[in-house]
Amino acid sequence: MTALMGLLRKEGYHILRDRRTLTVLIVLPVLQVVLFGYAIRTDVRDVRLAIVDPAPDYATVALRARFAGGGIFNTVAVVPRVDDLQPLFQSGRAQEALVFEPEFASNLAAGVPARILVLTDATEPNTGSVLQAYALSVIGDYQRSLGGAGRRLTIVPESRMRFNPTRESSNLFVPGLMAFVLTVISSLMTAITLTREKETGTMETLLVSPLRPWQIIVGKVAPYLAIGFVSVLAIIIEGRLVFGVPLRGSLVLLLAEGLLFILVSLALGILISARTSSQRVAMLGALVGTMLPNMLLSGFIFPIESMPAALQWVSYIVPGRWFVLIARAIMLKGVGIAYLWQETAILAGMAAFLLAASTASFKNRLE
Repeated sequence: MTALMGLLRKEGYHILRDRRTLTVLIVLPVLQVVLFGYAIRTDVRDVRLAIVDPAPDYATVALRARFAGGGIFNTVAVVPRVDDLQPLFQSGRAQEALVFEPEFASNLAAGVPARILVLTDATEPNTGSVLQAYALSVIGDYQRSLGGAGRRLTIVPESRMRFNPTRESSNLFVPGLMAFVLTVISSLMTAITLTREKETGTMETLLVSPLRPWQIIVGKVAPYLAIGFVSVLAIIIEGRLVFGVPLRGSLVLLLAEGLLFILVSLALGILISARTSSQRVAMLGALVGTMLPNMLLSGFIFPIESMPAALQWVSYIVPGRWFVLIARAIMLKGVGIAYLWQETAILAGMAAFLLAASTASFKNRLE
């Protein structure tokens, strides 16, 4: 019992003396409550709606106004042809679309069923189902408002799911799991491994070597880069063979984007290890700085549009947000670099900035 009390006092003393560990232990629970409390939202807001209205009339304009005035839908485009929807869906500018038939109002006035098609992006199955239900509810409310004067006015809505018509949840989670697994391998393991070498003293031997900081970094992270690349390939194969997740786009492009995301994650891990002095602090720092944001603020599980504006702005600096968008677009939508160049440029900019910062911090640490 005396030995146990002595051990407890020793560990407590080390934790209290290590201000970084103490700060992380205090901040982490608070941050978890805030992130989980605000990020876990199942409601849907700011739905990006496109409308195909080849012959606008009083009925289509009135129904469009119903969607615009509900506070849920945000009309991003009104186009005359169905073919114009393809780039809107592939680029992510539109989540849902309404397609009016050319003689919508004339059919209503003549007592003929007026048809409207509701197209929904189902890359996120749960969100797609909610969007479809909202749209059909607005159409139903408008139809009921037309009743009266003994006339029977009928609107016949048809609904279709795009990119994931069967609404398989695996099509949502497998691309997101790719980002999560790469974060664990690249950021967390790199930060812990490099910090452990500093604790054991093996890093000190590098001080007398002729190697430059960037050469040391390359030698340390190259194995994790290779492991990450193999992991990307394994997840793609497993998702295709086990869960039936499609790969409609280029495999080469997806692998290249995976390597770019691995570089970002490795740079974050190196930066964390350069700024910490113990494995405990490095692990907590990697958890707070990489794993939690990539899980909660990347759109991996919860839609970003449902989060508060502050968290939506924070999500812009989360690398996982951009990689999840890229992975889903390539695997489910089959798009190429022409639609993904902005997300790719953002990841490349993050990689360049973090690699420069981590190299500078690592150099200062060695000096």
